[in-house]
Amino acid sequence: MGDRVHIKMCWSRAFLAGWVLLLVLLQYLQAVPIGIDKTKVKETEEKPEEPPASVDTGLHYDRYLREVIDFLEKDQHFREKLHNTDMEDIKQGKLAQELDFVSHHVRTKLDELKRQEVNRLRTLIKAKQDLEGGNDIAVDHQALLKQFEHLNHMNPHTFEVEDLDRLIKSATNDLENFDKERHEEFKRYEMMKEHDRREHLKTLGEEQRKKEEEHYEEMRKKHADHPKVNHPGSQNQLKEVWEEADGLDPEDFDPKTFFNLHDTNGDGFFDEQELEALFTKELEKMYDPTNEEDDMVEMEEERLRMREHVMNEVDSNKDRLVSLDEFLVATKKKEFLEPDSWETLEQNQAYTDEEMREFEEHLVQQEHDLNQRAVDLQKQREELERQQEQLNAQKIELQQAVEHMERLKSEKVDPPAEVHIEGDAVPEVHAAENQLHPDQEAHLPGHHETPEHHQDAQQEHQEQHNQGNQDLPQQGHPQAHHEEPPNQQEVAQGQHNLS
Repeated sequence: MGDRVHIKMCWSRAFLAGWVLLLVLLQYLQAVPIGIDKTKVKETEEKPEEPPASVDTGLHYDRYLREVIDFLEKDQHFREKLHNTDMEDIKQGKLAQELDFVSHHVRTKLDELKRQEVNRLRTLIKAKQDLEGGNDIAVDHQALLKQFEHLNHMNPHTFEVEDLDRLIKSATNDLENFDKERHEEFKRYEMMKEHDRREHLKTLGEEQRKKEEEHYEEMRKKHADHPKVNHPGSQNQLKEVWEEADGLDPEDFDPKTFFNLHDTNGDGFFDEQELEALFTKELEKMYDPTNEEDDMVEMEEERLRMREHVMNEVDSNKDRLVSLDEFLVATKKKEFLEPDSWETLEQNQAYTDEEMREFEEHLVQQEHDLNQRAVDLQKQREELERQQEQLNAQKIELQQAVEHMERLKSEKVDPPAEVHIEGDAVPEVHAAENQLHPDQEAHLPGHHETPEHHQDAQQEHQEQHNQGNQDLPQQGHPQAHHEEPPNQQEVAQGQHNLS
């Protein structure tokens, strides 16, 4: 081992691999020289080495996770405890108890990071609610935060021991299921691709369908026609990388040198990304993005299968990192020297016939539900349009009523003017009404009549009234009811009483 010692934590890698959470204290491994004459090589000045960049774990709280790791790494006490803590103890939460002993500055920063994470989650909740059309519904953030298990939602202000414990356990659990979810996603992709192909065939005539089927089989055979694929992680596979990627003689293959050459960040481990990079040459034998028959989504699934296989064979402590010791042990096994042949994706269909049948039934049900939803929405639209029409009609009627009332108000005639004489109201006589009733004329001031004249006038008036009542029914018209103006009746009655 050299003199340079680099202390750091590789939590993000560990997370991607099942939550190795931290990078253990390790000394850098010096690469074994390969036929280099040091007397002819000009030594360059050593520069301080920067810690490797964190790898995105793919978790929705990845940024929060990496920031917590970065600040905990700055505390000397926590780093020392990490060096002496077993990985299993870390997963069980024993390391989280050491949070009480980190510096005040680090704790303050962790508090701030947690508050930012809580605000981010609340924003996500609000955005989801808006997309679902619940803008007017009150949001209970405290209740909804329960779904996020990587922090203690009951205390949104400070970062405590429970928060670190939750973060470790959540990342461990999530990343253990990460590959499984990726496989399921790929399976759905393959079934949808096959479903679309079958649906397309249904739209074709018999002759076109036959040609399409022949073309499909031709592409499958063309894709399967490729050079032999070496077993991932075997001696033959690594030697091929050594020769073609590193430009070295296969006869000089050295496992330790190979490890150091491909430990690209120099942390003493092969993480998942570094392992997957080793399979690029094998994948290029099977996939070419310019070929119609090659699917790049399938290539990434093949890369994942190779990485998982090597991890299962080499990662003895199941921390989903490959140390130098684990790698050297694996190179001495029989499986490394005499491996079985590797079965590629075309030899292992991603789904069964039963799974395909269930998938298509699910698609049919989804289509039915969407169609029903569309019908319901159309009915709701029509009902809303009908209600809108009713509202518009009511609005028009109301507007017309208001206009009518305004017109009547503008056309209304003022009441007749009155002349007051000795306390008695006398109507103003218009030109068309200048002839008064005999009773009224008789009682006007200045008019004098004898009792006999008054009696004759009353008798004549009574006869005219009776004659009118007899004539109206004979003409077939309804009897009209005539009344004297109220003021004239009052004047006549008053004058009659005076007489």
